[in-house]
Amino acid sequence: MISDKQRSGAGADDFDCASFHPAVAAWFRATFSAATEPQRRAWPAIQAGQHVLIAAPTGSGKTLAAFLTAIDALVRRGVAEGLPDQTQVVYVSPLKALSNDIQRNLEQPLAGIREQLQAQGFPDVEIRTQVRTGDTPQSERQKMVRCPPHIIVTTPESLYILLTSDSGRRMLASTQSVIVDEIHALAPNKRGAHLALTLARLDALCGRKLTRIGLSATQRPIDEVARFLIGADASIESCAIVDSGHVRGRDLGLELPSSPLAAVMSNEVWQQVYDRLAELVRAHRTTLVFVNTRRSAERVSRHLSERLGEQNLAAHHGSLAKEKRLAAEQRLKRGELQVLVATASLELGIDIGDVDLVCQLSSPRAIAAFLQRAGRANHAVTGTPKARLFPSSRDDLVECTALLDAVRRHELDALVIPDKPLDVLAQTIVAEVTCREWDEAGLYELMCCAWPYRALTREAYTEVVKMLADGISTRRGQRSAYLHRDAINGVLRARRGARLTAVTNGGTIPDNADYQVLLEPENQFVGTVNEDFAVESMAGDIFQLGNTSYRILRVEGGRVRVADAHGEPPSIPFWIGEAPARSPQLSFAVSRLRDEIAQKIDAGGSASALRFLLDEVGIDEVAAQQVVDYCAAQKASLGSLPTQRHIMLERFFDEAGGTQLVIHSPFGGRINRAWGLSLRKRFCRKFNFELQAAATEDAIVLSLTTTHSFPLIDASRYLHSASVRPVLIQALLDAPMFNTRWRWNAGIALALARFRAGKKIPPQLQRMDAEDLVAAVFPDQIACAENLAGEREIPDHPLVRQTIDDCLHDAMDIDGLEALLRGMESGELQVTAHDTVEPSPFALEILSARPYAFLDDAPLEERRTQAVMARRWLDPETASDLGKLDDEAIARVREEAWPDAQNADELHDALSLIGFLTGHEIVDNADWPAFLDSLAQQQRVVRFAASHPNPPQQMGREQIDLWIAAERLPQFEAVFPSADFTPRVALPADLQKDWQSDAALIEIIRGRSEGSGPFTASGLAGLLGLPLAQIDIALVALEAEGCIMRGQFTNAARAERQIEWCDRRLLARIHRYTVKRLRAEIEPVSAQDFLRFLFDWQHLDERGQGPDALAQIVAQLEGFEAPAAAWESEILPARIAAYDFTWLDALCQSGRVVWTRLSATRKPAEPASADS
Repeated sequence: MISDKQRSGAGADDFDCASFHPAVAAWFRATFSAATEPQRRAWPAIQAGQHVLIAAPTGSGKTLAAFLTAIDALVRRGVAEGLPDQTQVVYVSPLKALSNDIQRNLEQPLAGIREQLQAQGFPDVEIRTQVRTGDTPQSERQKMVRCPPHIIVTTPESLYILLTSDSGRRMLASTQSVIVDEIHALAPNKRGAHLALTLARLDALCGRKLTRIGLSATQRPIDEVARFLIGADASIESCAIVDSGHVRGRDLGLELPSSPLAAVMSNEVWQQVYDRLAELVRAHRTTLVFVNTRRSAERVSRHLSERLGEQNLAAHHGSLAKEKRLAAEQRLKRGELQVLVATASLELGIDIGDVDLVCQLSSPRAIAAFLQRAGRANHAVTGTPKARLFPSSRDDLVECTALLDAVRRHELDALVIPDKPLDVLAQTIVAEVTCREWDEAGLYELMCCAWPYRALTREAYTEVVKMLADGISTRRGQRSAYLHRDAINGVLRARRGARLTAVTNGGTIPDNADYQVLLEPENQFVGTVNEDFAVESMAGDIFQLGNTSYRILRVEGGRVRVADAHGEPPSIPFWIGEAPARSPQLSFAVSRLRDEIAQKIDAGGSASALRFLLDEVGIDEVAAQQVVDYCAAQKASLGSLPTQRHIMLERFFDEAGGTQLVIHSPFGGRINRAWGLSLRKRFCRKFNFELQAAATEDAIVLSLTTTHSFPLIDASRYLHSASVRPVLIQALLDAPMFNTRWRWNAGIALALARFRAGKKIPPQLQRMDAEDLVAAVFPDQIACAENLAGEREIPDHPLVRQTIDDCLHDAMDIDGLEALLRGMESGELQVTAHDTVEPSPFALEILSARPYAFLDDAPLEERRTQAVMARRWLDPETASDLGKLDDEAIARVREEAWPDAQNADELHDALSLIGFLTGHEIVDNADWPAFLDSLAQQQRVVRFAASHPNPPQQMGREQIDLWIAAERLPQFEAVFPSADFTPRVALPADLQKDWQSDAALIEIIRGRSEGSGPFTASGLAGLLGLPLAQIDIALVALEAEGCIMRGQFTNAARAERQIEWCDRRLLARIHRYTVKRLRAEIEPVSAQDFLRFLFDWQHLDERGQGPDALAQIVAQLEGFEAPAAAWESEILPARIAAYDFTWLDALCQSGRVVWTRLSATRKPAEPASADS
């Protein structure tokens, strides 16, 4: 709270001594040089009894600002009349470790004030503080009941438990004020809603509105957070908002490996990252490395320990035992560690001592999270936070650049408070009614005092009460009935056992299915691993946890017994969870950065964009160059950069003949996940085929099969803003997110017990209970698909509604998706479609998406995106050709598809396949007329000749002259009912069929397309003498079947902007040949071939002649360093026959060549270089 972060001397000149007790003022003067701005502004308001919200940067003395007035009030009362054994102040922290920190840091000021009281002759005042969390020993809890502390430090869950027990209520009844620390970590989730209801219950217990003080480093909008703090029963005017801003000086930058970034970072590049991390660690006294996942924490700590030594490093994440985490924190604080690798478990203000540098691997996905983590370095009032970002891919590099740009612009993420979660309401109602009998209307009014429940309707409240009173009928009987509801008199009373359930199953932190890791023979708990990892492991396997290797002895129910592996090489365990989605504000920053780069490229080329990144955004040249090259290549490939004002659709073939549809949409993972699931459901209904799909922060990919063919731009119209919500609801019911959140919400609402008889229910049994529960409440969810007629019928049940609402607004952003679709429908958002030969640069990362991005249950090894072959890097010049098919490939496929009949039977087969041949096509092959005469005599072919109703001028044909296989005669008779076919053929009965004209034309064109390659509708209409509109109808029908695709495939079509059609199978082959040619250009060669090339390239095989050759050789060697004497004795004579040294002198005298030195002088014989 104060340790060396604010103190720097003595004599707080601006400290208002008159407002504090002399002993408190004396201690402050002796400890600090001055009060900080948040302290000066907050203390008068707190002393006046106002609610106060303090928003200030990390390390600005917020905690002391909140506590000192409370301590001062206790000192004044203690001096005047003695302190009774009553709790006066409740401090609430989101983390147990932070609570322990606060309690330890309070000891120092309390001891110092007692010394000042004694020195000034005042009576001694003992102010007791105690921590009450889930880790508090039972003995300490009993002591707390017998002698309540004056200041209790707790967590939201423990405060809820205290308010639900008789002893806790007696202790808390005397509370005067509540301090909520790190309020921004609580408000945007259900823990915040739970705390808001708990604070309303505390007010009701104390019989008055308690003074509430909120602390936060980063928050926006601040008025909304203030309302969340004080509740709906107080006006915003009663809350003093102390906002000193989140803006402060920071030393921020990007760190890139020496190798260029790609869509996926290779192991070699990761080694460069670890080497650079180790270098930075050695250059600083203490370093804190943040990663986004627990697996990354273990992997990074492993590699850094190899470089720095295990004794200098520790890991810190939520799956480690609290003793392990505390030991790591204390070792870092004592200076025993050089580096600590952590997840968000150290993001908040836990006291870990002085940290010189923070390193963040990959983007933290939110501006506020980065500011919070960066603020851990030089965590002092006058300190300058120093942080470095390590991007892990090219998209991540762009995001990290946008993140730094957003920080430069002083932007923050907007905090969104959940709207009246009903599962939390159910738990709180049970907890409160177990403490006393409640009037139903009065309890409703109490619940509405919490800000998240200000708009709670009486109908929704009554539904929850009925659910808690009636319970749920399952196969195991009635369950989850916790209340007696006297509907006549409107009174609620608790059933037997309700309090025990409320206490043992309280809170909103969801349970996971992790296995405990126990170290033998001490049976010491060291952490947890994921259930799947534990089940897949075997005895003897070695894995790492907390940067320590363990050997598995055995795996049993819920436990993994291990022994110390004494440093043997381990595997890294995995944990399964949802990846954090990028915040909307950071997504906007990414879009804005792309837009600005595109504008700079249009205005002044890549150099202008590079200068913008260097001068305005402030990143280094290496990072800026990679960002510009990446964006320029994308712009060259698709003509523009995708932004939140311009959505781009891209389609290309894969190696299996299917296509991949990529939607470039930089709106963040929550919107893209909603859009991807909805589109996947729409494709399923339209084509009757389940698609593989994935969604990341910047793109969506749909893996289409050979049956999907449609105009690409139509994909942007498959969903409508007015109907997308029910489509998404039906889609999410099939996704894992619904069942997971159902289990979480049922547990929060006490419908699903997490503890029974004092023991935790195994996760397997919890899943079974959850399935039984959903079967009783929502039968269609687990019903056999064959028995469902149409869509699932969603019941009007509070838990079902809440689970769907969580999926729509927490896991996804349905409101954002609807706004996006409305923008597309109105034209505010531009949408363009592009068919390409291979993936564009921006598409590569979504093709390599990790499993957490998948929107279906296909495993990684079966993903269709694995069938896409692409180049790791494209320069802008090469990328500009991505949409162009090779003319040679088109010609080759046309030649392969066209019949090559060598006899009459083969020609008959060709006519049966492709439908018809024209007279000109027959004449072009010398042998075919004779074959046709033979087939005509056998009545196996017929001829159709007529005047062309609208002869195409470009063809110079006035006659329709077609040869047809006899088997296809019924189709042509349906299309040309008045035509005269010769010779007359009597078909067998099995070939006689009545065709509708439209269906017959579709079959004729289907066959023709299979042997033609790209063709136009007008060209086909000219061959058949049919109206263009009739041909277009048939082509669209074939496209809907997935047989043909439209586009601009040839150079001529692109130049004239004319639509062409091509058989899907042939088009896939054209793409394959085009890509094969492109790959051949960069195909690796053997070492022998490379050496032969070098000898030829360096003119060693065939030396140059005369002075003119010298200029060419010098230009080729420009910038090469070599000893000065070697140039004219070895290098140049080896490349130029009969070399004369005067030639080089003449070249230098002419000014065309100069000598210079590139590196610093180290030896007397220093290499020199020639520059032309």
